[in-house]
Amino acid sequence: MKLVASLWVLLLFGGLSAALVTDKRSGSSSSILPNQFSGWQMAGSSHASKDPGAADPVNASVLREYGFTDFESATYTRDDGRKLALKAARFQDASGAYGAFTYYKLPQMLVEKIGDQAASLNERVLFYRANVLVDAVFDKLNVMSAAELRELAGQLPILAGNSSKLPGLPAYLPKAGYVKNTAKYVVGPVSFRKLEVPIPAELIDFSAGAEVVVGTYQTSGGNATLILVNYPTNQIAADHLQKLESARQQNGSASGVTTGSPFFDKRTGPILVIASGSLSQNEGKSLLAAVNYDANVTWNENTYLTKKDNLANLLVNIIILCGILILFAAVAGVAFGGIRLFIRRILPERVFDEPERGDFISLHLEDAGRSQDGVSTSIKAI
Repeated sequence: MKLVASLWVLLLFGGLSAALVTDKRSGSSSSILPNQFSGWQMAGSSHASKDPGAADPVNASVLREYGFTDFESATYTRDDGRKLALKAARFQDASGAYGAFTYYKLPQMLVEKIGDQAASLNERVLFYRANVLVDAVFDKLNVMSAAELRELAGQLPILAGNSSKLPGLPAYLPKAGYVKNTAKYVVGPVSFRKLEVPIPAELIDFSAGAEVVVGTYQTSGGNATLILVNYPTNQIAADHLQKLESARQQNGSASGVTTGSPFFDKRTGPILVIASGSLSQNEGKSLLAAVNYDANVTWNENTYLTKKDNLANLLVNIIILCGILILFAAVAGVAFGGIRLFIRRILPERVFDEPERGDFISLHLEDAGRSQDGVSTSIKAI
């Protein structure tokens, strides 16, 4: 009994140890930030959380709309005494990271080449790679800071497959007159309301699967706002355009649509295009005309010639098929003749050689000719 109890105790402790090892491994694999990169060493331990409020208490609901999953922050140091504070937020897909990047990006930031997209302002660098958004703050910059962050971007855990694809709607923003770093990609009503656009979120109807891109444009009278709303189908977009037109005809305070400034809208495919702000009628129409939906069709078949696509191979196959048919006809003919000869030998004059049946039908035309000559002779005699 004591031996059995000892074995049970060993098995119990072994199972607990395996569980702890598994938990440690899963925790290390789920971490976002590496322990070291490009000479930077993590000081102490990192802070991880799945609460968006830990990442940004003010915009926790915005992060939740973008598909926030977890967050990790850490402080890094180098041998030269420099310090670096990193905050990394992970999202369900690359669209969420891109949307959060556009939300936090400021117009005065400079464009950097780090990760998929990056922007910097003084000692702060904001970038994202796939579904991870990173906010880096240096205490002191040098010429190698961007290269160090590029190495960090290469060590981030990223998604594969369709989840790593970016949304295509921002590509429809016109480039003429665009104010840099003003494009905002929105997928929910909370972040949409924070942009202070002249359309209420209720008219956009994010529950219908809408995604929105908002950009600022320079005009002769000041700045104008261009809003692109993409719906799953053309019919849904047409229905929401009618609702928007009906709301404009009502009182502005009742409908929520700001009518104090010029307002232009149209639909192109499943996209609603809305322009508002300090712009003339010609500028408004020109801005709307610059957005046109293009349904891209992906052709994923091979464009090079294969054995099936080669005409010479087709002709060779036709010749081979004809030879096979000729050979089949010859074999069938020989087989049919052989069967007849075989039956004649084993059943003579019973099947093919009956006296009353002939192999050929004879008309006996020579006899008919002789009979006609006889008739003609007798006629002459008369």
